[in-house]
Amino acid sequence: MFLKNFFLVSSFLIAGFSKPSSEVHQPLQKPALRTIVIDAGHGGKDDGASGSYSKEKDVTLAIALKLQKTLAAAMPDINIVMTRTTDIFDPPPVKANKANSAGGDLFVSIHCDYVSPIRHRELTGYKTQTYYTGKGKSRKKHTRKVPQYHYWTTPNPAKGASTYIWAVHKNDDKELAMRENESLYIDSSLLKQVGDFDPDSPEKRILYTLKTQQYFQRSASLALTVEDEFAKIGRSTRDALQRQVGIWVLQATAMPSILVETGYLSNPEEEDYLNSEKGQEETAEVITRALVRYRYSLEHPSEDSTLTQTTNQ
Repeated sequence: MFLKNFFLVSSFLIAGFSKPSSEVHQPLQKPALRTIVIDAGHGGKDDGASGSYSKEKDVTLAIALKLQKTLAAAMPDINIVMTRTTDIFDPPPVKANKANSAGGDLFVSIHCDYVSPIRHRELTGYKTQTYYTGKGKSRKKHTRKVPQYHYWTTPNPAKGASTYIWAVHKNDDKELAMRENESLYIDSSLLKQVGDFDPDSPEKRILYTLKTQQYFQRSASLALTVEDEFAKIGRSTRDALQRQVGIWVLQATAMPSILVETGYLSNPEEEDYLNSEKGQEETAEVITRALVRYRYSLEHPSEDSTLTQTTNQ
């Protein structure tokens, strides 16, 4: 019975919950992408990173609001949910709960990067220092030359965009989010098959594991697509990455999820770009094009990825 149920659950997941042609007259599964949750990182009392004149929380909100508009224009049938539209603070668990409560099919978090300035030193000369050894009559005076340095810092030249997904070792946290929000991804056809399973049964654990793996693959694919779109406009990229320390909003949302580091506020040139209308609009458009390609890949899974990319350029 266990193997029968295992293959039952697996076949539904692998087939993308598709129904046989003989059942097309019945209600169809949920569309692969109906609701996108956009998260402007930080906010309120949490400034995030700071550049020479701007704060991450303000830049991310400006980009997120532009992304909301470009997405609405590119995919008017998609429901767009914002975790914030003003300068408010929500802890990461609250943001994740907002995304899950909204029934999100995809979570996109907008951030800015920062690295510490580069420290320099230069030898400026030597200073004579006096010191003593011994005690009483044995006490002796000595001198020595001590090097003197001038210290200063310059901005770190690090630049470019990077896109993160949750780390593989955080899959247990992601599975927990799936377990607590399974109504978000189980459609009526699959629910009929697995609805009577005990939540702690092997069959249900297989379901959570397989769905988590599927979401990981989708997140990785989207992250690579975002980086590809950044590269097309000449932005430096660092590829799709896994942040080993974990990112709560990525691992606690029961949906594919990415975090986009749009650039470095620690780099004066990047800070100017991210605070400009051009930079913010280009960033929003890049992410939008990547999401259009992502949706197309979900709706046309059998097509070659190269065709997908060409069709949506």
